[in-house]
Amino acid sequence: MISACVVDASVGIKLFVEEPGSDMADRLFGALANNPLARFYVPDLFFVECANILWKYVRRYGYPPENARQDVVDLRALALLTVSTADLIGLALELAMAYDITTYDASYASLARQLSLPLITADERLARKLTGAGIQIILLHNLRG
Repeated sequence: MISACVVDASVGIKLFVEEPGSDMADRLFGALANNPLARFYVPDLFFVECANILWKYVRRYGYPPENARQDVVDLRALALLTVSTADLIGLALELAMAYDITTYDASYASLARQLSLPLITADERLARKLTGAGIQIILLHNLRG
């Protein structure tokens, strides 16, 4: 299993809501919890994106609000290394314009490029669009461990 990477919200949210790939997300984050050398990085917007997804689940799918509140507490307790988007935004804008992706998604790609680490995502569209960007993209469902 990977011990150093950037993870995006499409992966992190799978720890809390049951979606395809949740089992692999559990295994991936289990490595973070069980390996003292593991380093998972996220831009600070990761937390807002995950909270927004939880909000959507509450509004659209009847996800219990008390579960969403606890999920936010649990999300904050993850041993993630957070990087300010202020440190990523220049490259993120360039990547967004070059690869036709949102600057939100480009923030993860920017962080992966700056740290020379793979970006783990469940977003197949994002992975396709970043082809040729010089960033190692690993789709969650392709992880081995």
